[in-house]
Amino acid sequence: MEKHFINALKKALETPKKIAILPHRNPDGDALGSTLALKHFLTQKKHQAVVLSANDYPNFLKWLPGETSVLKYTESPKDVRERLQNAELIFTLDFNSLSRVEDLTVLVEKSEALKIMIDHHEEPEDYATLCYSDPSMSSTCEMVYHVIKALDENEFNSTIAQCLYTGIMTDTGSFRYPSTTSETHQVVAHLIQLGVDSATIHQQVYDSASLSRLKLLGITLSNLKIIPNLPIVFMTLTQKELESCDYQKGDTEGFVNYGLSLEGIVFSCIMIENESEGKIKMSFRSQGAFSVNDFARTYFDGGGHHNAAGGMSMDSMKNTVERFKKAVEESKKQFD
Repeated sequence: MEKHFINALKKALETPKKIAILPHRNPDGDALGSTLALKHFLTQKKHQAVVLSANDYPNFLKWLPGETSVLKYTESPKDVRERLQNAELIFTLDFNSLSRVEDLTVLVEKSEALKIMIDHHEEPEDYATLCYSDPSMSSTCEMVYHVIKALDENEFNSTIAQCLYTGIMTDTGSFRYPSTTSETHQVVAHLIQLGVDSATIHQQVYDSASLSRLKLLGITLSNLKIIPNLPIVFMTLTQKELESCDYQKGDTEGFVNYGLSLEGIVFSCIMIENESEGKIKMSFRSQGAFSVNDFARTYFDGGGHHNAAGGMSMDSMKNTVERFKKAVEESKKQFD
């Protein structure tokens, strides 16, 4: 983290400000954890801070401290617009392209507020005045930890620690992804010292599945296909299959990772149909040298990290599967 970023941020926060903090659409643990942690910190520093989300998020994140204060555009559009229009500072966390907030994009673009990006994805767009971008970091929550420490480490408490731990835990796959460093563990150790009950957080996030989610997982695994002669698998879920299991937001979280549990597989993909939006949402995970970030950017208008990325297709499920097969065929030299 550059000194220039912290010095400029300190200056921007010298006096109480009206602050909007935005996660990406469909917030995950890292996005919601980082925005809430920053909100708690800024509120303690006497700023008027609010988290504004483009839409709702999974129930397994709704235990996070301060979650009930989040304003969602899909539920309170007038309030969200008003907060953005009045904001003096806008923080964008866990994304680096304004398209990731979808319906809020134009409002953020038009705002004259100072824009501050904190994010760990590759190839950031140039929309923020202040930018802390580091793809080597495990999570945005780990980055926010360092920001708070640099601004005023005396403000850390168990509430902030719970939010940060949740984001680090989820974005590292419970500390098993390559982005988990010795520094990550040192940060987590400090969060536990601050009062985090790691077992309880793990249970809240991972052990609160509904029966419908488990049934949906069964369908997903039954749909798993292996690409012949390549270490690649893909899974599909149609709108009809989602509805047959009374799908709720977040029910498919983590499904794509099951493909990598197969011996010899280094690339896993899941394709999930959304008829109301007319698209197929795609998630990619890999192990080792194969970059799903490059793959997603090249073939499916997406991106993310080296080993974890997302994309989309506006085609039918059948055509999307064929496009995926063609794309991996073109990429097969990377698996030699």
